[in-house]
Amino acid sequence: MSKIAVITDSNAHFTPQEAKELEISVVPMPFTIGDKTYYEGVTLSREEFYEKMESGASIATSQPSPSDVMEIWDKALETHDEVVYIPMSSGLSGSCQSARMLADDYDGKVQVVNNQRISVTQKRSVQDALEMAKRGMSAAQIRQKLEEVKYESSIYIMLDTLHYLKKGGRITPAAAAVGTLLRIKPVLQIKGERLDAFSKARTINQGKNIMINAMKHDIETMYGGLDKGDVWLYAVHGNVPEQFAEYSEEVRAAFPGIEVYEDVLSLSVSCHIGPGALAIACSRKIPFDN
Repeated sequence: MSKIAVITDSNAHFTPQEAKELEISVVPMPFTIGDKTYYEGVTLSREEFYEKMESGASIATSQPSPSDVMEIWDKALETHDEVVYIPMSSGLSGSCQSARMLADDYDGKVQVVNNQRISVTQKRSVQDALEMAKRGMSAAQIRQKLEEVKYESSIYIMLDTLHYLKKGGRITPAAAAVGTLLRIKPVLQIKGERLDAFSKARTINQGKNIMINAMKHDIETMYGGLDKGDVWLYAVHGNVPEQFAEYSEEVRAAFPGIEVYEDVLSLSVSCHIGPGALAIACSRKIPFDN
C-alpha cells in the first residue's frame, strides 16, 4: 500500500496546530499589500490581514510560485510514495491549472485535485482525502473520488459592505452608492467554480434567513433531506466573532439533528468581499464502505 501525503494551500485554513496533528503540509498563499508580498500563516496572520484591510491598504491575491509548490511536493516525496494536492478552485484562481502543469513532471506521483472548492469546503475535501488514504486508496483514486463529488457543496455569504466589491470592479461605483444608501446586504453563493450574486437583503436578519433557507433547499434537493445526517454543515464568519456567536446558534436552531461546525472564511475570499461577512456552508458526506 502506497504511503500518501496530503497537501493543500492556506485557502483551506488549517491552523498550524491542526496541520501538525493531521500531518498535512500547507502551501502559504501570497498577498500583495502595498508594494510588499506577505505569506498567509507565515508572515501574515489573520489579525494583521484584517488590520491592514480596515486601514484602507490595497490588498491583492496571487498564486504561489512554482518553486514554492514543488519544494513542498519534493519534501513530501522524500518520505511518501505519492502526493494528493488540493488547491483552491480553478474557477477562482489559476493556481490549480499551474499546479497541474507542474505535476506533469512527476510521472503520476503527484495528483492535483480540481474539485472546485475553497475555504471550509476545501478543508473538508482535505479531511476526506486523509480518510481515503487511511483506507488504502491510491492518490489517483482519491483525486477521482474528490472530483466526482466536486459540485456536492455550497456556500452562501452575506456581505457587510459593498465597498470591496466596488473596489474590485465587481459592481459599478453607482450601484455601490445606491446599495449603500439603501443599506443593501448582498448574499453571494459559491457553488462549484464561481462566486456569484444570489440575493439581496435589506436587514441582517433578512440576510440570515435567505442563507439558511437556501441551504435548507440545497440539503433537501441535493442531499436527500434533513433527517439523514448526510452532510457536513458549517456556520462561518469573516472576523465578526461577537455577531457570529448569535448567528451560529441560529443556524443550529434551524437545522436540528445536524451537527453544526464553526469556522472562518479564508483570507482569499475576505480579500474580495471585505470583513464582517457571515456565511453558511455545506458538503455532502462521502459514503465510505466499512
